[in-house]
Amino acid sequence: MTTPAAGKPLIPQPPATVAALRQAIAQIAPAALPAFARELDQAADLAPLQRFIAQWAVYVHIQRQPNIAKEFRHWEDAAETGDATQARRAASPIGKILDDAHAALGLPLP
Repeated sequence: MTTPAAGKPLIPQPPATVAALRQAIAQIAPAALPAFARELDQAADLAPLQRFIAQWAVYVHIQRQPNIAKEFRHWEDAAETGDATQARRAASPIGKILDDAHAALGLPLP
């Protein structure tokens, strides 16, 4: 994978289709492909496919921007490994990053 200029996305935002999202994840976060496949199988059986596509479109939107992805991971780690106060403190920036991604993609908030 090529390293983009500072602050630039790794790849263009792909269309919100299963095939395009799978390809994007393979490029920018190949370790997430098993989770993608597992959740796709579940979505086909249990949840609406539109929700699945929106969730992974948001994931790709965040992961294709290294600075935002790094910040998101920081707050996720703080929420997972910290105490209750740290988890509450991390919820706001996590929510903002997710809300911003939904807005950038023209998706309704969950």
